Amino acid sequence: MSLGKRYAEANSQIEKGRLYDAIAAIQLAKDTAHAKFDETVEVAIRLGVDPRHSDQVVRGAVVLPQGIGKTQRVAVFAKGEKAKEAEEAGADVVGAEDLAERVQGGWTDFDVAVATPDIMALVGRLGKILGPKGLMPNPKTGTVTFDVATAVKEIKAGKIEFRTEKAGIVHAPIGKASFAPEQLEENLAVLVDALNKARPTTAKGVYLKSITISTTMGPGIRVNPQSAQRAI
Repeated sequence: MSLGKRYAEANSQIEKGRLYDAIAAIQLAKDTAHAKFDETVEVAIRLGVDPRHSDQVVRGAVVLPQGIGKTQRVAVFAKGEKAKEAEEAGADVVGAEDLAERVQGGWTDFDVAVATPDIMALVGRLGKILGPKGLMPNPKTGTVTFDVATAVKEIKAGKIEFRTEKAGIVHAPIGKASFAPEQLEENLAVLVDALNKARPTTAKGVYLKSITISTTMGPGIRVNPQSAQRAI
């Protein structure tokens, strides 16, 4: 069956205009995942903010309790004792000037970069390479820190970063289609809780405007925002 037919078949199972409870939307996303690989379950959350104003950019990081089904490769910019701590914590690549030189040459085979504050002047020069790829370490997401061991362990355990895009939408993975529905629901609830905590004081009106769940190859399923922020 062609991808187009698979998508159309999956789409036909979704009731147009319906807001699904989170667990029902997750189950439907799992049921309509027909790719030959384990699809990522993604969420798009539209917030009532205007990211054109710097005080309404929602940004942060959260550790998803069930992980994301993928071990993230972590590069750490650090020297001396901190470099040793990063290695012991399981960082995939650790270095300072040598690592910066590799990145300058175009090497970016990692998912997250962490840096100690004292080396950020060196890392800052890599902004044109790391910035567009979303790999630039940032204090707001806990990736500029002297506690490199904790940072590496949290990322390996399923820590993800989130940031509003131009339209005020946050895109994030919440696991794999092979996860149990309850695992995906818990990850979604933790992410929504983190977004609520990061709500800018200048944001007025409805904050969680819409939530849509989909798999890598599947159609979007709209979720009732209230059902996604249950007490956990």
